[in-house]
Amino acid sequence: MAVTLRVVAFLAALCAAATSQAVAQSRQAALPNFPITPIALEMGNTRAPLGWADFCRKNSADCDTADGHAREVMITSRSWALLLGINTKVNKEIEPVSDIDHWGIVESWDYPTDGKGDCEDYVLEKRRQLIKAGMPREALLVTVVRDLENEGHAVLTVRTDIGDLVLDNKRQQILPWTATGYRYIKRQSATNPNLWVALGAPDSTTATAAR
Repeated sequence: MAVTLRVVAFLAALCAAATSQAVAQSRQAALPNFPITPIALEMGNTRAPLGWADFCRKNSADCDTADGHAREVMITSRSWALLLGINTKVNKEIEPVSDIDHWGIVESWDYPTDGKGDCEDYVLEKRRQLIKAGMPREALLVTVVRDLENEGHAVLTVRTDIGDLVLDNKRQQILPWTATGYRYIKRQSATNPNLWVALGAPDSTTATAAR
């Protein structure tokens, strides 16, 4: 009996090792040579963008969420393919149009139901589709940045077990937040989408998206 138990334990250990190796191989296949990056530095609470408040007035069901716990997406071949697929799909399906040209106002955050929108609309649609596909809302954070031209811009930050990744309508490639060249201003809290946190050095100007 003791010998049988030792054999069972040995086989269980082999199975666990094989499973661990399979997971590692899946991750390696999903993200070859992808650097592990730390999460973006949060500097404390700040005001939510006016566009988010207006969006919530129009889409209350997407904002009326109780406080939760910060969560991460584990990057596997499946989750990576999902992120890439939705990022590429939304980028291709939406025609980039500024809010001035689209609605005649400076700032309006909306779902791009007519196939047009600016950067925040891309972000909101990617967030909606990823949540629908099963990714946790707490890991999908609307983020305000200054882009390479120092203009206000919005991206979707995805908190993962390899660091914060950025989905951007200006590029098809998904990058670690440290590799975009952007200056990070603020983003949603991981525990409550209606609370926002400052990122890095505080910015005294209002970042308004152009495209």
